[in-house]
Amino acid sequence: MIADNLIAKHVRLALKEYLKDLDGESPIGIMGMVIHSVEKPAIEIILEHVEGNQTRAASILGINRNTLRKKIKIYNIKT
Repeated sequence: MIADNLIAKHVRLALKEYLKDLDGESPIGIMGMVIHSVEKPAIEIILEHVEGNQTRAASILGINRNTLRKKIKIYNIKT
């Protein structure tokens, strides 16, 4: 899928830049940082795309609607 390749390309570039900026320091918790950095904007954009319909957004995101509601609360996303 083209979107997967584009997203992966940007994640790779961002991670390379992040590691370069560490200037030799050892990174910790990279996976959690990446997921957190991607998850909130993904939820926001999808909710905007479906005009706030949480059922449709959850379906597009591939998660349960209750999980989506929990993440909306965690990330303090305005709906």
